[in-house]
Amino acid sequence: MRRVPTSLLSVIPVWVAALVGAVVVAVAAPGSAFVWLPVVMAGAILLTFVIQLGLSRKEGLVSRIVASLGGALLILVVATVGLWVYVGAVPVPA
Repeated sequence: MRRVPTSLLSVIPVWVAALVGAVVVAVAAPGSAFVWLPVVMAGAILLTFVIQLGLSRKEGLVSRIVASLGGALLILVVATVGLWVYVGAVPVPA
């Protein structure tokens, strides 16, 4: 059985949190998703730093942070485009 690298184990929770946040926004408030999806990204940033700075291994810190945030950003971009197609229009602030 292959072991999952520690770097991947510290990245996956951020991706899962971003995916769960995108699904919650899509279900709870699809019309105001353009307000809430950046909040989910901010939470992913905070979670990334909490996880990465909590690890005792400091080698590869920057690459793990980039992998965490890049994956979360990709997930949220896909969610944004999907919700944009589903909602049909970008809301214009008054």
